[in-house]
Amino acid sequence: MVSGTDDSKTPAVVSLAAGGVAGGIEAFTSYPLEFAKTRVQLREQKGIPTPRNPFLVVSRVYQAEGLRALYKGCAPLVVGSIGKDGVRFLFFDQIKEAFADPETKTLSPLRNLGAGMTAGVVASITAVTPSERIKTAMIDDARNEKRFRSGWHATTTIWKEHGILGLYRGFVGTTLKQASATAFRMGTYNVLKDYEKTRNIPQNTATNFANGSVAGVVTTLCTQPFDVIKTRSQSAHGASTAEAVKSILIDYGVRGFWRGTTMRLGRTVFSGGILFTAYEAAVKVINPLYSSVNFMY
Repeated sequence: MVSGTDDSKTPAVVSLAAGGVAGGIEAFTSYPLEFAKTRVQLREQKGIPTPRNPFLVVSRVYQAEGLRALYKGCAPLVVGSIGKDGVRFLFFDQIKEAFADPETKTLSPLRNLGAGMTAGVVASITAVTPSERIKTAMIDDARNEKRFRSGWHATTTIWKEHGILGLYRGFVGTTLKQASATAFRMGTYNVLKDYEKTRNIPQNTATNFANGSVAGVVTTLCTQPFDVIKTRSQSAHGASTAEAVKSILIDYGVRGFWRGTTMRLGRTVFSGGILFTAYEAAVKVINPLYSSVNFMY
């Protein structure tokens, strides 16, 4: 389990609830950097080059369109993150038991990565791809046609025009990103925690935040190409994975697959710390409540 409490006794429903709470908090607090990263990864408008500096992107959008524009597409991402991280923590915690060494009941770094990858695939199918598709389409649409009035309107419009497959546009890129990102993020975090336990390093808020931030750095550098492909696939009009890869190569060459790394790195370091710190805190609050309810019945 991921929790800093007695891991073996953390119930599945607690993992699900705590993961959902942590995911919602992380998505909302770090969204302006996610917005900037997505803008940079989308195809540039003719005659309007997109700056690489994330703070410049945020500043320009704020000056031209106001604060609300920086949170365009935030609602579907928050909802998706609640589902994504709830599922991700739930399945990672459950899958870890299946991946654990049968004799020692522990996970090697490779087994940690395997458990994280499996959890990432499940999260992509159940929550991540549709919410990321809506978020990206809304950010792209806001630059041009401005058709989408809200997250719900974007969802219904895409559904009417393309059916359920429209909501799963970019599924391959998203799943590759989620599988690898969850593997590296959850795997790195757990390897660090296991190491710290052998050195008797206290597990507190500062340690959890630091571990989450390191996991965020590793995740970003290893999975950035999948994130760029996903963003191109999930633009307002959408594109196949092959078309997305081709457009990136045409626009920027191989280096284009790491476009937006700086701003995503800033977000994942920040959000990784928040995610795991919020998860650990939520478990400590929810676990006793769940136990008391069970005791009553």
